[in-house]
Amino acid sequence: MKQRQLGKNGPMVSALGLGCMGMSDFYTTGLDDKESMATLERALEMGVTMFDTADVYGPYTNEELLGRFLKGRRNQVFLATKFGIVRDPANPQARGTNGHPDYVRKSVEGSLKRLGTEVIDLYYQHRPDPNVPVEDTMGALSDLVREGKIRYIGLSEVPVSILERAHKVHPVTALQTEYSLWSRDVEADILPACERLGIGFVPYSPLGRGFLTGQIPSVDDLDADDYRRESPRFQGENFAKNLQLAEKIGELAQEKGVKPSQLALAWVLSRGDNMVPIPGTKRRHYLEENIAALDVSLSEAEIAAIEAVFPFRVAAGDRYNAEMMRILSV
Repeated sequence: MKQRQLGKNGPMVSALGLGCMGMSDFYTTGLDDKESMATLERALEMGVTMFDTADVYGPYTNEELLGRFLKGRRNQVFLATKFGIVRDPANPQARGTNGHPDYVRKSVEGSLKRLGTEVIDLYYQHRPDPNVPVEDTMGALSDLVREGKIRYIGLSEVPVSILERAHKVHPVTALQTEYSLWSRDVEADILPACERLGIGFVPYSPLGRGFLTGQIPSVDDLDADDYRRESPRFQGENFAKNLQLAEKIGELAQEKGVKPSQLALAWVLSRGDNMVPIPGTKRRHYLEENIAALDVSLSEAEIAAIEAVFPFRVAAGDRYNAEMMRILSV
């Protein structure tokens, strides 16, 4: 397994991580803890060391699943989890954020217990809290570093202004934000800021929530409870326009003799050595396909051809529904 350094002064981790969210949440039909555990085992066998979860996935059940897997294996895994998104039990679609220092401490204690570990390697604030200065949240996180409960601090989906303010309080090791061919917004200012500050970048949804795999020809192929049905990019005319783009990526992949998913992942990996994508899957077959993308090299001409199909901000529709976009608008 190839290795990459997570930020200028961060740890070495596998060049591809594993996003565990879908094993427990949001793609609920077909959940299979046995297959998920086998996928986690296979990932470790193939050299994946960075496993990504969050307390909000489930909520809590994804951390519990990972905690069961980690028994006897903890020292083989670079463990990343998150806090800060709050779900309303009475309204599953509602989302809030909480970055208060007391909530940070409460959250880390819960995650440590569920994960069955004494320390979390990388602890992210999942979304910024507009009601709490990031300096206060980072102060609480830096206390946890000093206490040995977390090793590194991360942020997720924050603008450059918050990233810079946070980094002044305590070094931010990694920023996790959506990045793929159909979500290239971070190229405008986030990626240059990470490079300037020496912060690693962790792209989530590098396959466009599965859209770039070429295996979703119709929204009707999604299960009735699949959260992507609420995504603007999977609806109406947006879906039709985006499908045309995905089909062209499929054609380029066929010419190269690789899977569309592998071409899309290889493109993300080519964007910088400080990037560690975390494609999510709950099945061994797709895991192995994703890992094989590490061996796909792209020439400058091939990159140009891919970007001609998917230029900056070409995807139709917002990347989240209105509720989730609201908590991104900080």
